[in-house]
Amino acid sequence: MTTTAPATTTTAHGEHRPTLLDVDGLTVRFRLRETVVHAVTDLRLTVRPGELLAVVGESGCGKSVLAHALLGLLPGNATVTGQARLHPPAGEPVDLLGCGERRLARQVRGRALGLVPQSPATALTPVRTGRRLLEETLRAHDHSRRDAATAADRLAVDVGLDPADLDRYPHELSGGMAQRLVTALALAPDPPLLLADEPTTGLDRPLVDHTLDLLRRRCDTGAAVLLITHDLAAARRVADTVAVMYASRLVEHRPTEALFDTPIHPYTAGLLDALPERAFRPVPGHPPMLTDLPPGCAFAPRCDRATDICRTPPPPMPHGPGRAACHHPLGASA
Repeated sequence: MTTTAPATTTTAHGEHRPTLLDVDGLTVRFRLRETVVHAVTDLRLTVRPGELLAVVGESGCGKSVLAHALLGLLPGNATVTGQARLHPPAGEPVDLLGCGERRLARQVRGRALGLVPQSPATALTPVRTGRRLLEETLRAHDHSRRDAATAADRLAVDVGLDPADLDRYPHELSGGMAQRLVTALALAPDPPLLLADEPTTGLDRPLVDHTLDLLRRRCDTGAAVLLITHDLAAARRVADTVAVMYASRLVEHRPTEALFDTPIHPYTAGLLDALPERAFRPVPGHPPMLTDLPPGCAFAPRCDRATDICRTPPPPMPHGPGRAACHHPLGASA
């Protein structure tokens, strides 16, 4: 009998820690009739048990496509290359891009890899009440009927819902209530890794903080969360590390406080300067179309540090938190 040694990653301090998710060279293309959408390009990252990694960036940069690619939920015109391996605490590693729909549906989605979707309206069955959806999910993951009823009420409270609201149908819920319901559904199987795609959409600030704290507590008990958000304040509040995406590529991935205090990539600095508590100055220009990316660094047309070398691709990003993908990083001479 042979066993598989747990995957590990080496931190910036030389510490070896187990790896839960390892993504290497993930590339996603959507083929349209007359063009190709470069949705995700050569993305590399790792997530460790107990880590909350926030992926941030402007709308349309590829954040949600990353989550859907890991779950095998892309449309038929998508082409996916690269590697993405999930290393659950118990069981064999899973090749998320190559294991096939049957295994994804039966062993991965929900059980090992959960999703809080960006759009609750498309995720909730309209003819079932929230309670029935939640109890069915719990029973499918080894809860008895009686235990499922009790656990459903507890999960409702955890996400900020009145248990009585579970007896409503999805169309009877407000947008914020529906968002909290899909969060409860994602948490019900207790997956070791949760992909939370804009989980605070439609929530007021107290409920935003409540949801973020709930995700943080999951990580504090050993699970991991990949939080996809455009809310930089949310990322700073709960994330251990932050990965910044721009025009389908990862451009910076560093520990949260280091990234916010001393950003390396000019795009990251621009995002932070746009915050109201900072310069409140938008990043000049507009992101490129993902069907017509410039050669080299896609941010160069908006960057005041760009030179001729920026017409060539920047150095690749490392797997874990480290440097930025930039020819002229901040802190170095331009």
